[in-house]
Amino acid sequence: MPAKRRVVRPEEDEADRPIRRRARELTAATASEVGLRHIVDLTSREVESVTLVEPAEDGWVVVVEVVEDRRIPSSGDILALYEADLDPEGNLLSYRRKGRYRRGSGDNV
Repeated sequence: MPAKRRVVRPEEDEADRPIRRRARELTAATASEVGLRHIVDLTSREVESVTLVEPAEDGWVVVVEVVEDRRIPSSGDILALYEADLDPEGNLLSYRRKGRYRRGSGDNV
């Protein structure tokens, strides 16, 4: 059976329709979970934390801190920040490593 299509009549205007959020649109909390999953899937690394979630023009930006190299003692661990760009539904548009640093080195990324 063919999918039903919504017929838009010429007299009906976009501004006349009530504003509704699409059912699949993400909240900040959901975007952080989805972004984290994408980074884990792509890098196969252990996640430390989500450090940033913010709305972007067409979706969300999520920054995740991951452990790239475990050392003993743990203060020698090498961490990295990865940024994921998501569309409004949570699909991954792009990702990149923003920098690497030694744990406890401060905000020198």
